[in-house]
Amino acid sequence: MKLNRISFLLALLYVPACLFGQALTPATILHPPKDTWPTYNGDYSGKRFSQLTQINSTNVKDLKLAWEYQAETGDSNPFGTEIKATPLQVNGVLYFTLPDHVWAIDARTGHQIWHYKWKSQGGIHIGNRGVGIYNNWLFFETPDDHLVSLEKDTGKFRWAVQIADLAQEYFSTAAPLVIGNHILVGVGGDSLDVPGFLEARDPETGAVQWHWDTEPKPGQPGSETWPNTDAMGHGGGMTWISGTYDPELNLIYWGTGNPNPVHAGQGRKGSNLWTCSIVALNPDTGKMAWYYQVSPHDTHDYDAVQTPVLFDGVIDGHKRKLLAQASRNGYFFVLDRTNGKHIVTAPYIDLTWSKGTDANGAPIPNPDKEPKPDGALVSPASGGGTNWPPPSFDPETGLFYVNADYSFSVFYLTDTSAHPEGFAGRDAGIWSQSMLKAIDYKTGRIRWSHKYRVEEGSEGSGVLTTAGKLVFSGDPAGNLIAFEAATGKILWHAGLASSVSNGPITYELDGRQYLIVAGGPTIYAFTLPE
Repeated sequence: MKLNRISFLLALLYVPACLFGQALTPATILHPPKDTWPTYNGDYSGKRFSQLTQINSTNVKDLKLAWEYQAETGDSNPFGTEIKATPLQVNGVLYFTLPDHVWAIDARTGHQIWHYKWKSQGGIHIGNRGVGIYNNWLFFETPDDHLVSLEKDTGKFRWAVQIADLAQEYFSTAAPLVIGNHILVGVGGDSLDVPGFLEARDPETGAVQWHWDTEPKPGQPGSETWPNTDAMGHGGGMTWISGTYDPELNLIYWGTGNPNPVHAGQGRKGSNLWTCSIVALNPDTGKMAWYYQVSPHDTHDYDAVQTPVLFDGVIDGHKRKLLAQASRNGYFFVLDRTNGKHIVTAPYIDLTWSKGTDANGAPIPNPDKEPKPDGALVSPASGGGTNWPPPSFDPETGLFYVNADYSFSVFYLTDTSAHPEGFAGRDAGIWSQSMLKAIDYKTGRIRWSHKYRVEEGSEGSGVLTTAGKLVFSGDPAGNLIAFEAATGKILWHAGLASSVSNGPITYELDGRQYLIVAGGPTIYAFTLPE
């Protein structure tokens, strides 16, 4: 564990002293000022919508590159060089991660302030989504399953605690979510049949405050959806993307991953709760308030970790507190977030794995599309109709924006035994077409769609919307694009050295609005000419 202190001391030449020592409180995250981006989705709602209007649909064509910063790790792992993190911006400093690494850079100039490197014990270095900040402390997860805390202003190491067992091939990539005095951490893992969970940790010490398992215990509600204790104990349901929070209801909303074994369902007959579900939990106790399962008895790797986006809207003439998710299985869901009751289910891509939906809006799996020894052609592929990159909701247009893949894959079952293990199958991609979709939350209908010219699937980028009537996203060809929010018309684009690899953010400092995005190992900052 080593801090690059020379870089830090040099950076003091560029950073005003007033930037240090200003704490980030949960109250600030609740109502973020325009000069911050204080948590993974910008605020607790997950909308990724900014009220800033300096950059808008009339002048976005004038955007210019202000600065760029390339993160150097010295690591050889290719996954370790793609910035999947959403940077946080607090007191004029940007904080972002790569696996085992954290940087603080000046948000006005891109100059490095400090760089911290965690000495890893191994693990799957597939990516890292960023940091959480509580007061003057920073928190991030590592591939070898530790929660690490640093001093926000200096990068000085505070402590590290183990949050999962590396020997069981858990890996930790989520950006911690700070709610009150709780640091919420999730985990990932598919290679071994291990159960998922979510935990709240103490920001002072890292101690466990509560632990919630994504599978029930024998005799508990939900256990009837599993055939036996062994299947429940190896059930999957990982929690590897940050959730959202409603302070009025005091509920957190989290998506859970696929059940295990991934492609073989014969040893776990039933709907397999609480996997592939959206769950509402009390952040102070971890007690479940409600759940909604979006993919019962999943066998296609269609986890439901995608951001549960919170907003208030009108349904049938009545104001409702809503939650929307574009799920990996290709369906768009709208729920009442007070109780989990279903309002809308609609496919946002053409899909074949489901025969339709039941009275509760839940998809009905098509038995003919289960993985088979000789293969089954299915849409979408295991990467899903969308994956981890975050969507955005614009309350002014009433549209939900998500990067989607229309894709096909042949799913094979490779373990036909009564008690399969691991993935127990595989899928071979056939074809895919990526596109940006704008979905009407009231009906689930596609208002507009932009098909990217590169006919090749991609995890794509996250999405940002602003009160400047703009949607920002990236395409598989390496372009950062500004769309007109209401129509999907392209208003501006910039070619980057690599495809956009995270969710764009925006903030205003000294009366100047910045647009920040990552492509590969590089952070780019765009502004209007002075």
